Amino acid sequence: MRYYAAACQTDFPCPASRGEIAERTARMCAIAEQTILGYEPFFDVRLLAFPEFAHAAPVYASVSELRAKLAIAIPNEHTAAYERLARKYGCFIQTGTFLEADSAWPDAVFNTTVLIGPQGILSKYRKVNPWIPWEVHASPHDLPDYAENPFPVADTEIGRIGVAICYDWVFPETIRQLAFNGAEVLVRVSAYMDPWGATPPMDWWTLFNRARAAENTAYVVAANQGAQLKNYPPFSWPGGSMVVDYDGRILAQADPGPGEKVVVGPIDIEALRAERARRTGHDMRAHLRSEVHRYLGRSWLAPGGSREIAQEDIERRIEDAKRKLAE
Repeated sequence: MRYYAAACQTDFPCPASRGEIAERTARMCAIAEQTILGYEPFFDVRLLAFPEFAHAAPVYASVSELRAKLAIAIPNEHTAAYERLARKYGCFIQTGTFLEADSAWPDAVFNTTVLIGPQGILSKYRKVNPWIPWEVHASPHDLPDYAENPFPVADTEIGRIGVAICYDWVFPETIRQLAFNGAEVLVRVSAYMDPWGATPPMDWWTLFNRARAAENTAYVVAANQGAQLKNYPPFSWPGGSMVVDYDGRILAQADPGPGEKVVVGPIDIEALRAERARRTGHDMRAHLRSEVHRYLGRSWLAPGGSREIAQEDIERRIEDAKRKLAE
């Protein structure tokens, strides 16, 4: 129950077709294997996380184009490659995101990451809070009769692991739900661009990673996109991937700046469980006065339904929410 986690940055050009994904998968498998073997004399690296958009980014403006050119079903040949690696080394891999097509939702594309261990796929998480109005991914929140758990937590031999994607982390409710579902290690799979990166004065990346760790008494393993501007225009990506402990201390962090980087930090699940059991003070989960917080009892951003998402529709829903806030 004591091991090291690796937050791994990537720096790939945007793929234009699903045929380019295999090359990215092969590179991430190589990074994972190099990390495990390279650090073996010093640490057991058991958990590895990769960034949002590591396999494919939403480079097309419509759902129809994304489904036609980039979206793929899960499981697939790429998850199978990670499964082989996890079985070989007994490790756990939180994949970079896929643009996922699901036949149950023919008018939707999801932004999805999966946790893979030696036994195969352990959990699948679909981004609950797409970065609107620019992302046209579907949220489980929007879909009527969505039966899957939007906030899965995998109970593994290295602890209970939950994950959320990028913009999800600006919503304390999303990460807190994972914590209340039992997560001890919170993985952030992210593509957090400049200027909201790892350097002042707008270092939201560092701010929210530390805050979510402290307020939920949980480890955070945060892998950020490290792509150069030429690879992912119009944004540059500052990296700064990090591991944070349950008191909000940064245990390890990659130097801010683009490029492939790996940073490793210690995870001690036994210590975390002892602290959670011992503390009377600063146990914000046990102290939560849920009954007094009434704002979640009202719908703000209304569900969009299962039809294909259009940017105009997202903007209309945002305006409706703003009107409610002004009432």
